[in-house]
Amino acid sequence: MSLSIVMLAALPWAVFFVYALLVLKVTPGRSGPTAFFGGSSGHGRMPGVWLLGASAAISWVMAKSIDNAMNLTVAFGWLGGIGYAAYWLAFVVVAVVVYFMRTRGGHTSLAAFLTSKYGVRAARLFLIVIGIRLFNEVWSNTKVASLYFGSEGSAGYWTAALGFTALTLYYSLRGGLRSSIVTDAVQMVVVAFLLIVTLGVLAPDVIRAGVPTVANHGITPDMAAGGFTFLLLALVQTLSYGFHDPVMTDRAFVNAPGKMVASFILAALLGGGLIAGFSVAGLYALVNDIAATPSVAVAVPVAIGLGMLLLFNAVMLASAGSTLDSTFASSAKFAARDWGVEREPPTLDQQASGRRAMWIIAILGNLPLLSLYIDGVGPAVIAATTISGTAIMGLAPIFLLGWVKPARALSFHLALWPGIGIGLLLALQKLADLPTIPESVALGHGSYAQTLGINVWGVIMCTALFLLGACVDALRQRR
Repeated sequence: MSLSIVMLAALPWAVFFVYALLVLKVTPGRSGPTAFFGGSSGHGRMPGVWLLGASAAISWVMAKSIDNAMNLTVAFGWLGGIGYAAYWLAFVVVAVVVYFMRTRGGHTSLAAFLTSKYGVRAARLFLIVIGIRLFNEVWSNTKVASLYFGSEGSAGYWTAALGFTALTLYYSLRGGLRSSIVTDAVQMVVVAFLLIVTLGVLAPDVIRAGVPTVANHGITPDMAAGGFTFLLLALVQTLSYGFHDPVMTDRAFVNAPGKMVASFILAALLGGGLIAGFSVAGLYALVNDIAATPSVAVAVPVAIGLGMLLLFNAVMLASAGSTLDSTFASSAKFAARDWGVEREPPTLDQQASGRRAMWIIAILGNLPLLSLYIDGVGPAVIAATTISGTAIMGLAPIFLLGWVKPARALSFHLALWPGIGIGLLLALQKLADLPTIPESVALGHGSYAQTLGINVWGVIMCTALFLLGACVDALRQRR
């Protein structure tokens, strides 16, 4: 092996070590229980609007999200990237709901609200859904970041997966949510700077050729219509999507309610802006006829050269790291406080339990990476995660209509289970290629038309059943 090849192989690792030194430099020391679970500083000061907003935004700008936005832009033109950025409006939905949850009910977490409103069983079912979400967050971000160090299954790939997980777990164990919030701020600055550089390289070509539309660069009317359909799907799913992501909702209880709303609006603007900005890579691929193989996030930098490949490597490390450390912090809170008895203030025993949960999710969450050695399992695992936004559609009435007084456990179950059932049918259709859901439910055009129809009609059905349950419970209470 020539010296030049060795040096080229070493450059991604140089980027990794610079990133590692940076996050370790800013990570706070070992935190006590209050900072570990609540995100406060060592002096008890809660994060301000800008710090929490930046943390919330970058924790959602995961490596897979950037990759998805780029690929959707190739599939649908600029509407694909904008449609994916629309998911960040979920921050606004969650902020408004949690604001009233905290100011009117005094609740300190979603689990506490669910227990008070719908009962312990309802809260536990919700937490199981949360656990599945946390599990998926680990392997999906580890995988995207590791692919820049070697092909899937190679020594470089596995070394990067192990090193990246170990680094993130190390500083998460030290500071929990406080470490996550502080490193998020640095990761936000890094990703924003890298976006500016990326746009400086890619945007001139796009501007010179003209933004791809129906009139140029092969954007067909069907592609444009499909992009609009996807945008509508994103808007519908924002009604429920944010509530099943503890990376977001844990931060909704960190600072004062009014400041939280301001932080989450800021997060929606920052996160959506970053996603829309990185989607320009998809436009660049369109105007230069670059095939999105295996994905735009790999194909475009490879086509441009080593410098852009290293830049994208840094982007994926920072974005994946911000999501992974938030996942570890949320897993600690999930196991030590949400699932059990939430005592105030948090205790050292709970902190020790939270750290054990971080170890467990770090190991179990990366097991799906081994699926590449089992024929068909890898694609099945990935496809199964794509239906989560549909399966949790019932959370929309459960939280948005939580103010309906008669609604109790029956309303919760009538809203939740139909959505999960539809999600399972959709998963069966994707994995086994069975027509489990009729095409007649479709709304719009393109590959997301059926999914949009399922979500629109599904949310209407879940809401109607929720209200039916409230009526039944009201009659019971009168007897």
